[in-house]
Amino acid sequence: MSDLHQMLRDYLSLRRSLGFKLEREGRLLPDFVAFLDRSGSPLITVPLALAWAKQSADATVYWWAIRLGMVRGLARYAHTIDARTEVPPEDALPQQTRVRQQPYIYSDADVVALMAVTRGISDPFRSHTYRTLIGLLASTGMRVGEAIDLDRTDVDEEQGIITVRHGKFGKSREVPLHSTSVEALEQYTSHRHRRFCRPESPAFFLSLAGRRLIYRNVHPTFLRLVEWAGLSDRKPRRPRIHDLRHSFAVRTLSDAYRVGLDVERQVPILSTYLGHVSPSSTYWYLSAVPELLGVAARRLESGLGELP
Repeated sequence: MSDLHQMLRDYLSLRRSLGFKLEREGRLLPDFVAFLDRSGSPLITVPLALAWAKQSADATVYWWAIRLGMVRGLARYAHTIDARTEVPPEDALPQQTRVRQQPYIYSDADVVALMAVTRGISDPFRSHTYRTLIGLLASTGMRVGEAIDLDRTDVDEEQGIITVRHGKFGKSREVPLHSTSVEALEQYTSHRHRRFCRPESPAFFLSLAGRRLIYRNVHPTFLRLVEWAGLSDRKPRRPRIHDLRHSFAVRTLSDAYRVGLDVERQVPILSTYLGHVSPSSTYWYLSAVPELLGVAARRLESGLGELP
């Protein structure tokens, strides 16, 4: 094993200590170091970094740039230890602006259908777990990673508040719950206690093994539920689990427009509730979804009245 493996562990450990999760880097950079080993190189070089970044010939240039960016971060760290390390330049690949894909906006009927088809899951506890998870995501706009990272102590059913301790970029926040959501979580808690009296894991949502849910199992299960609910062929794209978060944000802003609230004031509040880094991330919803643009346009027309 080359010294680069230890260097990679040190690099990831250092950045995680600063609050970065580095889930993608933790999966892909070990493959890059293994690629260097197979190439017989003890150092990071620009040609090898480019070769690894462009391994997927059918991938987009944007994805190549993401992979190369991961290597660049590691290379900068390695260069402070061994000056022979080559750091890939910023212009090593053609610049391509990221195009955010239009999300699928779930209707209330879609969410009801998704929750209903969880009853097709053979194990009753697993069925209840996914029904409660989908309902929580739809009613709070939480990220799926935040939901499966919840511990039992993070859910205060008496006060109706969830504490997200490990949000994106290490941010924590409190998420108030509607009474119906609290009731659903209480039912799941009772069901979980009957199945696991003394679970070893502190997680709120448990797998059949009594352990915390993991995304690589949640994702394919959700895709099956989308298919069972008859939603897999929807436009503009097949619904994703993360689109439940988009849908919550869009509904919240749409409701604000419809009741005449000052949306400029509501966006920072929604941004805090969702755990966005800044309101600019929330403003994206104002232009990304045709339904919301339509509501805003009608609000503008009614405010202007009849023009001469």
